[in-house]
Order: sequence, then C-alpha cells, then structure tokens
Amino acid sequence: MKTTWKMMQIKEMSGSPVAGCLSLAAPGPGEVLVGLRAAALNFADLLMTKGQYQETPPLPFIPGLEGAGEVLAAGAGVALAPGTRVVVQGQGTMAEANLFPAESCHPIPDAMGYDEAAGFLIAYGTSHFALTLRAGLRKGETLAVLGAAGGVGLTAVEIGAALGARVIAVARGADKLAVARAAGASDCIDSETCPDLRAALRDLGGVDVVYDPVGDAPGEAAFGALHPGGRFLVIGFAGGKPPALPLNHALVKNIAIHGFYWGGYRKLDPALLRQDIAALFALYEQGRLRPHVGATLPLERLAEGYELLASRRSTGKVIVSI
Repeated sequence: MKTTWKMMQIKEMSGSPVAGCLSLAAPGPGEVLVGLRAAALNFADLLMTKGQYQETPPLPFIPGLEGAGEVLAAGAGVALAPGTRVVVQGQGTMAEANLFPAESCHPIPDAMGYDEAAGFLIAYGTSHFALTLRAGLRKGETLAVLGAAGGVGLTAVEIGAALGARVIAVARGADKLAVARAAGASDCIDSETCPDLRAALRDLGGVDVVYDPVGDAPGEAAFGALHPGGRFLVIGFAGGKPPALPLNHALVKNIAIHGFYWGGYRKLDPALLRQDIAALFALYEQGRLRPHVGATLPLERLAEGYELLASRRSTGKVIVSI
C-alpha cells in the first residue's frame, strides 16, 4: 500500500490550492483510511480559502468537505471493512487518500457511482433535513427555492417535488431555470429579468416555505411573499450578506425563521443526522433522487472548480475526479 499520496493544499488565505504530497500513518482506533475517487466542491470551500467559514482549519490545510471512495484500512473498533465503498463527510477530501473518523463515513448503494456519491451528502442532506425536520414541508404546500440551479438549491427543488410540494424555482437565466424545471419545479422566475421578486411570488399565490441559500435582497423579497404561518429557512449567504428580515412581520404573521447548518448536527444530534442520511439513501434507491453533476474536473484543475463556483456558472455540483 502507498504511504505517500498526492493532495492539494491551501497554504495562505485567498491563495490558490497547490499540489503536494501527504504521508499517512495507519488508521488509529475509530479511524479509516479512505482511497478517494472523487470529491465535491461546496460554497463553504470558497469561504475557507478566505478564512471566513465558521470551521476554517488552521493553515496549511487540505480543502474539501465531502468525497467518495473505498476503505483501504480500518482501525480498532471500526465496522467498515476494507473494500467498502463509502461517502465521506470530513475535512480534507481533495487528496488521493486521507484518514477520517469512521463515524463520518457511510456505505453507499451499489448503483451509486463515485461522482454522484461525492456530491450527495451535504447538499441533499441539507435540503432534506431542513425541509422535513425544520420546516415541516407538507404535500400540497408551496415552496420557493432561491439559487435553484446551484449545488444546494437544485437538491431543494428535487426533494420538495418528491415530497409533493409545488416548487417555485428562482434562478438566473433560462438555462439554469431549465435545469430546475427538469428537477421538478412547477414554476420558474428568472432573477435576472424579474424587477420585483416579492410581487412575482405573490402573483403566483404566495409561498408557505422559503429555502434561501442566497440571502441579501432576494431573501428579503421572498420573505415578504410568505403566507401567515410560513417558514423561512436560512441556508447560506451566496449573495454576500444575510437578508435583513423584518422581525415585526414575523411576529404579526406567525412566521418561523429557521437557521440551518447541516454539519452542526454532527454534535447537536448525530443520531438524527444518521437517520436522515439513511432516509436519503432510501430515496435514491427508490429512483426518486437523480444527482446532477454540472462539471467534472481532475484534481490538478481544482482552482478552475473554485472559479466555476465563485462565478456561479455551474449548475448542480462541481466534482473533482481523483
């Protein structure tokens, strides 16, 4: 077995990832050594390169928060046997191999390829957990998804439709809206040409739940279209800053505002997180989820992947093959 592995590394904030080598010891108790086949980019990766993410590791660090591969070796007390195909949620997936806590690795269905698996856990986990366990989205309700063609937003469209909701997708440009419609959106709003998002959503009958990974003015506008008793999911701030939500309106209209950080449930309620992951894999095996890979790049072109993400030119997930 190799002891030295190729990896990418962030050496300075706002710097491009640079190639290097990594020597790994045998996995200790509760650890697994995973040979990675693919990894996925998330908006959090961009924030980490600037030192702006809530869990940015100290420099230098290997980027990547999720990936997929095979267990090469397992430490004491680990049930995952070598050869098991797993999805990984943990820091440092932009490498040929790395050590991860066994509790961060989950076996993947036989039918799921590595590219699909690499970008599955965080995006689908965020949307499914937020929509079902926080917002309580019900069949027949109306869900508005901002940034609906992005890596996280597109999964919210798909899961909302799978749950029986009417989904309104908000995205920039006809091409992105076509992707969202293919994922299950009933109605689409082009944020590039829409002069008044709140009015457009109200014209469509208003909404029961807003899924907002964008923030800023779009989040504020969508909040204004919520029905009494509506729920607003704060998922992220790709637009640059949080939305300034009028809390007096939340009070008068009995609107619930839910902040949601999927990774935080690893400590907050790990059993509930595992339960949600199992439900997601079941939906995949039933054919109700079809992960969308917008671009696949080799590890050496990781910087291009960051640029695709930052410029919002990609749809679905950007995957790095290893």
